[in-house]
Amino acid sequence: MKTLTVFTPTYNRAHTLPRLHESLKGQTCPDFEWLVIDDGSTDGTEELVRRWMAESTVPIRYIRKENGGLYTGYNTAYTNIGTELNVCIDSDDAMPPDAVGKILQLWRGRGSDRYAGLLGLDLDMDTRQAVGGTFPEGMDSCFFPELYARNIHRGDTKPVLRTDLMKQVAPQEGFPGEKNFNPVYMLLQVSDKYPLLIANEAFCLVQYQTGDSMSRNIWRQYIDSPRSFAKMRRLEMTLEHTTASSRLRSAVHYVAECLLARDRGWLRNAPRKGLVLLAALPGFLLHFLIRFKNR
Repeated sequence: MKTLTVFTPTYNRAHTLPRLHESLKGQTCPDFEWLVIDDGSTDGTEELVRRWMAESTVPIRYIRKENGGLYTGYNTAYTNIGTELNVCIDSDDAMPPDAVGKILQLWRGRGSDRYAGLLGLDLDMDTRQAVGGTFPEGMDSCFFPELYARNIHRGDTKPVLRTDLMKQVAPQEGFPGEKNFNPVYMLLQVSDKYPLLIANEAFCLVQYQTGDSMSRNIWRQYIDSPRSFAKMRRLEMTLEHTTASSRLRSAVHYVAECLLARDRGWLRNAPRKGLVLLAALPGFLLHFLIRFKNR
């Protein structure tokens, strides 16, 4: 069995998948397999991937599922991954030729059951610069929630995770009709208990798409998936490795998103009721701002 699974949830990205496929063909270390989770594509993705499978240049597994959003692709992946480690590489990204080799070398040299996995860097595909810069020199490990809460690293990172830990928190339970539930929810659950080893190494090459990226149109997403965002904020308020200001910000968003969802149990269901009461007025105002942005 291979050690690493590279998994890729994809939806109508037949035009970008060849770049990722080429980068995987070019890996200097072959100790991985590629798991493609097709979220109901209609652009010939299945035919493309099955042609690559017939070529047998990269070990590929292909799973087609009904369209359900990014987090359901992660759920399917964690149900089917059997390797020790896994990493998600998006369908519009790629991997440097030595990425798999570096991941496995670092994990075999420093990894143990004390850690959730590794945390590497994303490089901009055009500039080859680390997105948001590198990690602080001398930092050996950190809990993932600390990255943003303590301003350790504000850019993109690439986690490589222990599959056994991710299976403990999967599947991520969403809400009918809401597809914009960020799968970082599962990562936060694991990486608030176990730190990640820091690696100032490039694990991924990224190029942002201008159309349907989850990071875009966030104001619309708040309207489309308010219960999902509220659930995320509830988790964020309970994290151990964060700050008081981050919890307050999450509480403000929680109130706003509960109002958008018409959730009358917003206070009853809050994990920190005093904090949520403090956030009630700014949350009420944020709720109106979201509605204004979507007018």
